[in-house]
Amino acid sequence: MAIFMASTSSSSLNFNSLLSSSNHHSPSFAHQTLTPHLHFPRTPSFKHLGLKVNCSVKKIENMKIMISGAPASGKGTQCELITKKYGLVHIAAGDLLRAEIAEGTENGKRAKEYMEKGDLVPNEIVVMMVKDRLSQPDSVEKGWLLDGFPRSSSQATALQEFGFKPDLFILLDVPQDILVDRVVGRRLDPVSGKIYHLKYSPPESEEIAARLTQRFDDTEEKVKLRLETHNQNVESVLSLYQDIIVKVDGSADKDDVFAQIDKALAKLS
Repeated sequence: MAIFMASTSSSSLNFNSLLSSSNHHSPSFAHQTLTPHLHFPRTPSFKHLGLKVNCSVKKIENMKIMISGAPASGKGTQCELITKKYGLVHIAAGDLLRAEIAEGTENGKRAKEYMEKGDLVPNEIVVMMVKDRLSQPDSVEKGWLLDGFPRSSSQATALQEFGFKPDLFILLDVPQDILVDRVVGRRLDPVSGKIYHLKYSPPESEEIAARLTQRFDDTEEKVKLRLETHNQNVESVLSLYQDIIVKVDGSADKDDVFAQIDKALAKLS
């Protein structure tokens, strides 16, 4: 179902593992310091929230879209397809963090100080990074697609206070067993940076297969921890956007998933 997980609070995020995952499709906020786990509940259905899509509104230019989903729910793939067709500016908080640290911006310097001490990067820093990016001319002119953010009600509330509310909130819903299977089978080619999957997208040759590596937290135990944290936070976020949510079956083929998303976006554009 719906953003990866690990032990994180609703007021701050651990970005240490994000910095080592710039070539990973599911990372935007998907990897954090992990704690022992004994039991993982089924992914919530959200039926009790009465989620609905309010698309019978006037046509919208410069669409503002948020997309959310658990680790390996397919956010990266769908973001590529959405931006390709609709020309929206794709914004992922993890990418912003890495870029601002590399560029030595004020926010980047502050975030780096926390990370070097092994501390969590405060929400206020991350929210300001996202706010600044949403305010840039290309985002204003073309519209934006905010990927995997906000991850907590406090982040969502902060964005609303800055005046940023989406026209549509896309929720990729994938059963837990499929998410675990997708994550555990992922492998990275350190030479090309390409992500493979042992079952769904195997390497083209034995030479490539021999050099593939697995992320340290792409194990069944650790992905369940990330999913648990995600599920703990997601309902509070969804409650703020319940009138504009469209829930999409993310377990389908990527083209079928995009067809569901495209249908909802077409009603806005």
